[in-house]
Amino acid sequence: MRAFLLAVIALFIAPAAFAQADPLPTGKLPDLVQPVAYRLDMTIVPAQPRFGGHTEIDVDLKRPAASIFLHGRSLHITKALVRVGRKETPVTFTQKTPQGLAQVDFGRTLPAGRLTLKFDYDAAFATGPAGLYHLDIAKDWYSWTQFESIDARSAFPSFDEPGYKTPFTVSIRTAPGLMAVSNAPEAGKPVKAGKLVRHDFIATKPLPTYLVAFVVGPFAHLETVVPPSPQRKEPLPLRVIGTKPNAGQLQFALAESGRIVTLLEEYFDQPFPYPKLDQIGSPVMPGAMENAGADIYGDGILFLDEAASSATKQTFGMVVAHELSHQWFGDLVTPAWWDDIWLNESFANWMGYRIGNAWRPNLNIGVDAIKEGFDAMTLDALVAGRPIHERITKDADIDAAFDAITYGKGGQVVGMIAAYMGEEKFRDGVRLHMRRHLYANATTDEFFASLAEAAHDPRVLASLRSFVDQQGVPVVTLQRAGTTLQATQQRYAAFGTNAPAQQWIIPLCLRAGDTKNCTLLEGAGATIPAPAAANSPLMPNAGGWGYYRFELDQPDWDALIAAGAALPEAEALALGDSLWASFHAGKPRTAQLFQLARVMAAHPATRVALDNAKRLRGLEEDGLVSTQALPAYRTLLAGIYGPMLDKLGFDPAAGAYAAENPDTRQLRADLLATLVAAHDATVRAKLTAALDAYLAGDASALDAKFLETAIAVTTEDRGPAFARLIADKALSQATPVLGEAAFQGIAASNSPEVARWFFNDFADPRLPAEARIMITPLFLEAPGTRDIASSFMLAHFDEYSKAAGGGGIFSARLAATFDSLCSAEQAAQVDAKLRPQLANDSTLGLDRALETIRNCARFRDAKAAEVSAAVLAVQ
Repeated sequence: MRAFLLAVIALFIAPAAFAQADPLPTGKLPDLVQPVAYRLDMTIVPAQPRFGGHTEIDVDLKRPAASIFLHGRSLHITKALVRVGRKETPVTFTQKTPQGLAQVDFGRTLPAGRLTLKFDYDAAFATGPAGLYHLDIAKDWYSWTQFESIDARSAFPSFDEPGYKTPFTVSIRTAPGLMAVSNAPEAGKPVKAGKLVRHDFIATKPLPTYLVAFVVGPFAHLETVVPPSPQRKEPLPLRVIGTKPNAGQLQFALAESGRIVTLLEEYFDQPFPYPKLDQIGSPVMPGAMENAGADIYGDGILFLDEAASSATKQTFGMVVAHELSHQWFGDLVTPAWWDDIWLNESFANWMGYRIGNAWRPNLNIGVDAIKEGFDAMTLDALVAGRPIHERITKDADIDAAFDAITYGKGGQVVGMIAAYMGEEKFRDGVRLHMRRHLYANATTDEFFASLAEAAHDPRVLASLRSFVDQQGVPVVTLQRAGTTLQATQQRYAAFGTNAPAQQWIIPLCLRAGDTKNCTLLEGAGATIPAPAAANSPLMPNAGGWGYYRFELDQPDWDALIAAGAALPEAEALALGDSLWASFHAGKPRTAQLFQLARVMAAHPATRVALDNAKRLRGLEEDGLVSTQALPAYRTLLAGIYGPMLDKLGFDPAAGAYAAENPDTRQLRADLLATLVAAHDATVRAKLTAALDAYLAGDASALDAKFLETAIAVTTEDRGPAFARLIADKALSQATPVLGEAAFQGIAASNSPEVARWFFNDFADPRLPAEARIMITPLFLEAPGTRDIASSFMLAHFDEYSKAAGGGGIFSARLAATFDSLCSAEQAAQVDAKLRPQLANDSTLGLDRALETIRNCARFRDAKAAEVSAAVLAVQ
């Protein structure tokens, strides 16, 4: 109260002084300065704790000013000058906010015109993928950068916004013998610079700061050229670069990256925009980043060979196509501001699947785009959310835009519109957009304008806007009326929630047999013709690309479920999503869900056959199966999926299935997880016996692929004493193969006693604190241990927050780790602990997690008896 009164008194005593204090910008910088070019001379020796730099920025000052704003975060500035003409004078550099807003005071008013800012500085390396970070890998030090979204400012003073695109001339000083990589090719051989050497790079094409890259270390690499294409006359230099432990895994990416480049050149009808391409691996990158001419990927994405599983190759194809498509859509043409980041990511997500599918059609990568879209609907159905295209006014909200809404929803919406327009018209609109904004910036409205010219149908653009500019998932209800259907739409809402009333312009495509009807559904409802095909069920999302859910009359549901095993893969996924969504909205669908699982188990596509297995396991995880119903529930699971494993066969011995293809081996592992959850006695006994033999010294008794599952099963049955034994063997390295599998298995044991032992009694100095922190959230994934893990994590939240890496787009969004909880009391505890710590950050992730927890609790309390009764009725 005293502080409040003093503040009020101050208002009356000095109103003029108070009025003169302008608020600091929280998002875009004031329109006072235009950067023209950067010259960066970086000193990067990865083995050292700090790096250094000399930055020069040519800028145009638009109006006379005594100071300007720019960006710089946690930089130790040792010298700061401004040059006007030939005269240099000192200036003062001050960081103003934790997000890195900085101010340069000139000491006098400078006239409008060209000037150069010059800074000398040093800073600490980061240890995780945010900013300029370094790592010790097998006793060698390496460094990489990750600047998206606003972490370039932690590596050099800059105007760190996507709307500023300039050339960058980069030099990197480092130790002799180390490889140095940036966005452009080197201008010549390294030159001696005292005890170091200097690598000089030619000036880049215009780039925003977030696409600049520096990579330094004793890397292994392979190089080749991508042959000329119809769009590119000259060969394109291509390198694949990785740490020494990955030296034997570079060839696949070298051979396949060029093929993907050529496919993208054909789609855009433009040559690769930059003079070289480096594909670079980082062991801690949890995704990938499209730095112009220098993409960086997580090692597991980039480094593989032809013997890898189809799933691994699917990830490679999709992610590499996604990142390389950014070289055009994002790098060549860049969003004007973070409002339009969906233009980058939604389009690239769709392109990643499309071009990945063209790269290797036999991998069926394109269907995963649809599955990702349906997965995004779970997030988009929450009341706490955001539209794809969202106004961003402060730095703290930028990273929240990099979520499943931008990638999964955005990618499917792009695919839905492309399918409705026709691939050629949509492609023509994209090409027009590229031509109009080469090496410049563009807004959402400018992208829409290009599509409109190609579409010749303004309603298509209105439809796109209706999905891009508002959050939520539409649900279309179809009721038969003779030969017509009455279609109505509303926003989908989970049971017990009140979502705002909304409408979309929905590209609605229906199919029955070979007959397909498409229309744009506007308004609350419409009467539309039903596709006529005798004895064929109605599929309300033909092709699966529609970003909507559907509701049907009972006979239409039953007919569609009965035909499920013969549906195309994407449509089968659409059926599963809508039926489960209907269940979670409160409709009595439990018996139909069981029937769907039985039918889909016979589907030829593995991802469809097992799609319902994980969902059915979620019934127990969410507390919907009573103790009385649990044996019948487990019998149900075993009855559906046991025959599938019996058909494949299961021998846990090492190498028993070495001759099989990777997909069959993965199918067996997935089935095994479901049958373990079903407490299948035969399966569990086999795993335990094999593990005992393995621990007794028979390394051939248990294949490494089954090790984690065997540890989880046996630990659940035997308790803390066995967990202690496994932990000791793993930490003593007496059985090196145990490795991470030991603690992952312990965490997956679903044993409350084991969780209490791990958190309260287990304190072994051989397990580093960082490793313990990474293991703890794994206990949240099992219903028997999640409450214990949640209490521990909340009590030690500061440790977990620090371990998240200290910011950046890939920092752990810790709130989401709690969304497996299922009680209103726990939601309140999470809120009380996390919200105060997010004072300067977006709370969207927290709000989503809390709503998910509360929805689970509400649904469990209302529906557990109904679900349990349906389970018992199956007997």
